[in-house]
Amino acid sequence: MGGAQPLAITMNEGVALIAEVERWRIKKRIETKYCDLYFENIDDAIDRALEAKQNGEAVSIAVLTNAVCLLERLIERNIVPDTLTDQTSAHDPLYGYVPHTINNTQAVIMREQDPNQYTDLAYASMHRHVELMIELQARGAITFDYGNNIRARADEYQKRTPDSRLTTIDCFSFPGFVPAYIRPLFCEGKGPFRWAALSGDPHDIAVTDYTIAKLFPENRSLLRWLELAKEKIAFQGLPARICWLGQGEREKAGLAFNELVRTGKVKAPIVIGRDHLDTGSVASPNRETEGMLDGSDAVADWPLLNALMNTAGGASWVSLHHGGGVGMGYSIHAGMVIVADGSEAAEERLKRVLRNDPGIGVIRHADAGYEIAKETAKENDLDIGQRLKV
Repeated sequence: MGGAQPLAITMNEGVALIAEVERWRIKKRIETKYCDLYFENIDDAIDRALEAKQNGEAVSIAVLTNAVCLLERLIERNIVPDTLTDQTSAHDPLYGYVPHTINNTQAVIMREQDPNQYTDLAYASMHRHVELMIELQARGAITFDYGNNIRARADEYQKRTPDSRLTTIDCFSFPGFVPAYIRPLFCEGKGPFRWAALSGDPHDIAVTDYTIAKLFPENRSLLRWLELAKEKIAFQGLPARICWLGQGEREKAGLAFNELVRTGKVKAPIVIGRDHLDTGSVASPNRETEGMLDGSDAVADWPLLNALMNTAGGASWVSLHHGGGVGMGYSIHAGMVIVADGSEAAEERLKRVLRNDPGIGVIRHADAGYEIAKETAKENDLDIGQRLKV
């Protein structure tokens, strides 16, 4: 169970039914109000979800079971969810995935005593997992995954297993969520822009929320998100906020935050960053860069260029990291953080970094042939040369 999934669904007035194999994870989500209800019996959980849907109730329901078992039971009962998505960790078959054919206690023992058998069971379970998702997709469920490599692992297992031992399926017949929904946003330089109040005072985040709302009053989904975040998301560690902003918007927000610090409207500097999942900071052929228009899914030059540009631009912290939720060898990401401390020097760095960081993403997508990206580059005066024929 991903931490954000149940809350995201209820924020959008839906009913979430989510499988989780570890009881402590469910309890954590219940305690932090990311999830509403908890069942140990699959049928009880399914029945409660159906009741909530019928009554128009927005509620998230966790059930202590393996996702494979939940999907099998839905099919046995001929229940087809409106939407089916998956965020199961599958990039590490040995330590990241629990096969549906054994319980957690058996999994802990087998990992140590017979890792080869455990890995075989995990691969077989992943294949079954994907097979069931495809079956529900065929029955009408809108199906996609988060890109945690379960489709790739199922495909690997299928290729190395004799055909007579299992049903051959098209493991990539449902997409990852980026090519399905997010790529047009990436083309506009949009991505998860986040910031934290170094003062530790939640009031400083309230000030920045107000500022963001005033900067982008036409963005109704952003305004809705800010109100929901205040109501439903508890701070963990330093008070922080995240939202999606695009090319030109991030620079505008960063300069506004710097002004808040300079004028004393917040008590201390604000640190600005983003998620590693962003428009121009990653190469990950089974998630962020899956199915690129020009076939450049695995080209790693772009995150390297992103890191170099942010370093040259004066970011406070730049990082390169590998894996990123899909496993070593499947992705490379560049991270960026910059501090708004109210100074003129920070203002100049913010202008460069918060323009160039999403800008390289717009250019990356324009280079791949996306018309939205070409238009965004033109609108924001990003010089991408003659070869792209904007």
